[in-house]
Amino acid sequence: MSIARVVILGAAGQAREVAWYIDEINRVRPTFEVLGFVVSDVARLGAHDSHERVLGGYEWLEAHHSDVDAAVLGIGTPAMRAKVAAEVSAAFPLLEWPVIIHPSACIDLSSAKLGRGVMLGAGVVATVNIAIADFAMVNFGATIGHETRIGRACVVNPGANLSGGVTLEDGVLVGAGAVILQYRTIGANAVVGAGAVVTKDVLAGSTVVGIPARAHHRVERP
Repeated sequence: MSIARVVILGAAGQAREVAWYIDEINRVRPTFEVLGFVVSDVARLGAHDSHERVLGGYEWLEAHHSDVDAAVLGIGTPAMRAKVAAEVSAAFPLLEWPVIIHPSACIDLSSAKLGRGVMLGAGVVATVNIAIADFAMVNFGATIGHETRIGRACVVNPGANLSGGVTLEDGVLVGAGAVILQYRTIGANAVVGAGAVVTKDVLAGSTVVGIPARAHHRVERP
């Protein structure tokens, strides 16, 4: 079986975690060769980025596209996952977007529908009839109940629990340790705060926090 040559898009902590996931996949069965990290703008690399692993920006991909088979998102926010995926897909339409599943994740693949570029982290448990759209990420230790639907570029952060029949529309961010009760719908681009318990549907574009989760209203300081 051929080994796919991949670049990880991003250079901070999420990119390092994805590199680890790929290392663990390769321990089970050699599948990928990680060439390094690619970022949109090298000039904006910060203190938390892995400078030594960065190959370059999109211009590096342009110069070396024939040496790269696939790209993986190492980015932890929905808006940036969607933006970078769209940019790179448009510029390099032949790149593949493999599904990355840490070997410790547990999911019924026989009934699951997983889109391009989906990532399931270490210790994720997803039961039956799960559908996860393109470029969505379920981070380590999260649990996903039956018939859950996760939209494009959503991010479910560590330790969150999505009960059965939950729907996350596109671009939703679910904070670490949040709980969404069964058959609730979270509207597009909404944010569920860390540790929140969602007992009702959440409107698109809103932010909810607390137990039970309620809309967060920013207090303007004089």
